[in-house]
Amino acid sequence: MNSGKGIWVSSVAALLVVASSGAFAADLAIRKAPPAPPPIPIYNWTGFYIGGNVGGAWESGTITDNFTGASFSNTRSGFIGGGQIGYNWQVSPNWVLGVEGMFDGTSIRSDTATVTVPTVLGPTTFSANAKVDWVTTVGARFGYAANNWLWYGKAGGGWVHDSVTVNDITDGLSVSANDTRGGWMAGGGIEYGFTPNWTARVDYTHIGLSNVTDVGFTPVFVGDTITLHRHFDMVTAGINYKF
Repeated sequence: MNSGKGIWVSSVAALLVVASSGAFAADLAIRKAPPAPPPIPIYNWTGFYIGGNVGGAWESGTITDNFTGASFSNTRSGFIGGGQIGYNWQVSPNWVLGVEGMFDGTSIRSDTATVTVPTVLGPTTFSANAKVDWVTTVGARFGYAANNWLWYGKAGGGWVHDSVTVNDITDGLSVSANDTRGGWMAGGGIEYGFTPNWTARVDYTHIGLSNVTDVGFTPVFVGDTITLHRHFDMVTAGINYKF
């Protein structure tokens, strides 16, 4: 009798031990911390890149015939397209420095209204036309990166090649000039890295140019010169491949 009771007590005790062990193991399983999430990859902006761009440009300028004082002012606009090449250096997770060169051809051309001015030979009627052949810039870039987004500013130099002609309609003569003039450049934009090697951007550039004064090829009068004063703005959308 006592032997049977002892076996029964031992069995109950064993069941309690097993149950408590299972509860303890279950409690440990519940309390075990979940694995840490993998770290978010940081986009790498460092490296050489090359790309293309298209957009629009505006040149505001004044053409002056210095012998007669005839002056023409207007704003011209047109299509531009070309490419860029540069290098970025990500100096910290959030700061990026770089250098970039850009070259674009343009379709910018304009013809001004006629102007009649008094001269020593009597009233003379003039017209003028001008064309922007190409524009190029070289500058430093400095940006703030938020992973694969980059906001940047830039500053440096810009050069624009213009061709201008002033026509003496009264006498059938003309004076022409073409030259490349440079000035300061400033701008900025935003760029997005949509793959480790490809980025897309929108960019704004302003170029303040020096004056062009040239005697030209066929002066209206002996010693005649024309002066072109202007500044240049362009907005482009581009895509880059980063090596």
